Amino acid sequence: MSVPSSITEFVGTVKYGDTVGLVIANVDSSLHEKMGLDKRHRSIGIISNRTGAGSQIMAADEAVKATNTEVASVELPRDTKGGAGHGCLIVLAAEDVSDVRRAVEIALSKTERNFGDVYGFDAGHIELHYTARASLALNKGFGAPIGKAFGIIVGAPAGIGVVMADTALKTANVELVSYLSPSQGTAHSNEVIITVTGDPGAVRQSVIAARKVGLSIARSMGQNPVSTTGKPYI
Repeated sequence: MSVPSSITEFVGTVKYGDTVGLVIANVDSSLHEKMGLDKRHRSIGIISNRTGAGSQIMAADEAVKATNTEVASVELPRDTKGGAGHGCLIVLAAEDVSDVRRAVEIALSKTERNFGDVYGFDAGHIELHYTARASLALNKGFGAPIGKAFGIIVGAPAGIGVVMADTALKTANVELVSYLSPSQGTAHSNEVIITVTGDPGAVRQSVIAARKVGLSIARSMGQNPVSTTGKPYI
């Protein structure tokens, strides 16, 4: 995943999305205050990347399920390296640095898998994510109902995302949680993002239907959408 480092704050990297995992054992008091961290939490884990925010947030969601950590913040910065999309900054917090370090390790290990359903092409990207049980990171980042099945559907350029969204909602009996567009909820990125919840089978079906139509539109544009890892997981 990464070359050895003598820097104590460094945990590791994932090549996909230029993702790096870091920890701070004892956050400076003035920084702690400005970041709005809970007084109980002196240690933080950081997941930061250039592209593919959904992959890292899904991975962080698995990390908080498995560790004694909380999600302090999830931010989606506009990042031109991602073409039409975002990067992300995820901060996990705990009383003990060993907890956040383990959470970051888990998040890094899960990130590569989640890039299997991120499809890039010259004109944009198609991104899909699914979990049978959403937790704190997805709740913080996208308003996911905790404990319920949850799907993320992204299309860029934004018009592809609109058609993907419509297809997903018509295909299965799912509930629309959020709709994000270039001027609504995103950092003015050229994409449309929807999130859905409901019965696990229905959510998965809606995500798969959106993937099919999104990839078809990209190919009709003369594009060649390719899975980032070559290993779709949904």
